[in-house]
Amino acid sequence: MKADILVAGRVPPNVIPQLQADFTVHELTDDTQLAAIAPKVRGIATNAVQGVSAELLDALPNLEVIASSGIGADALQLERARARGIKVAVTPEVLNEDVADMGIALMLAVSRKLCVADRNVRAGRWMDGLGLGYRVSGKRLGILGLGRIGRVLAKRAEAFDMEIAYHQRSRNPDVPYTYFGSLLELAAFSDFLVVVVPGGPATQNMVNREVLDALGPDGVLVNIGRGTTVDEPELIAALAEGRIRGAGLDVLADEPNVPAALLELDNVVLAPHYASATVETRLAMGQLVVDNLRAHFAGRPLLTPAE
Repeated sequence: MKADILVAGRVPPNVIPQLQADFTVHELTDDTQLAAIAPKVRGIATNAVQGVSAELLDALPNLEVIASSGIGADALQLERARARGIKVAVTPEVLNEDVADMGIALMLAVSRKLCVADRNVRAGRWMDGLGLGYRVSGKRLGILGLGRIGRVLAKRAEAFDMEIAYHQRSRNPDVPYTYFGSLLELAAFSDFLVVVVPGGPATQNMVNREVLDALGPDGVLVNIGRGTTVDEPELIAALAEGRIRGAGLDVLADEPNVPAALLELDNVVLAPHYASATVETRLAMGQLVVDNLRAHFAGRPLLTPAE
């Protein structure tokens, strides 16, 4: 008998056809539909942004496994799931290159004023009011979180002859980069500060006014991790007041809601949580979602359990 799988949220296009071959698949559309199928659901396919609400988790008494497309687990009710013995899988590694590429792209876009330049050309203004950009090559890069993505980012930054440093809870003994024991020290060092840490209470608003002031008027903040790690009102104030040079943000604190003040600033480049959104990566993420569900229901360990 096929296990019942609930698709809750967006999943890559290769997920549902494969799941339909092996499972009974339900796509979540409304609460009425959920009430009818809830007792049968044994697995969930979802994503790291929409995740699984506490209410949904509580509504599924026989849930065994959550397979999410994405690296983050902060929207997956991880502790509640573990307390019930529900296994949780994510899709690390396959998105490292694309997210690191976005970090470099945002650094370049902010420093070289690419979005403003594009708007100028389209409006027939050419160089009017554009001014000069700033170099990325040879500058100092601070990475907050030298994990999987942070290491790939550092490798790319080496090609730009950047001086690289990092901060996290402990030093990585196998990397050649400078380690700072505090985020303030890293920010003071950096021309570019790239945030790659996950969300959650431990990192909430860790990039605050003090950190932004340490980054200083020649510094650029790039966030490719989670929007909640940056104190957004303080960032807006720092950008508006010129206390930092600019920011490149792929993530925001309350997605998809964008503060109006951010939209009015020319020294910030915004992307819609888009860093891993390439065909290649999304298909690889989708395959891992399917493979994790198949592994669980075949009695095998998850391929990529959440840490």
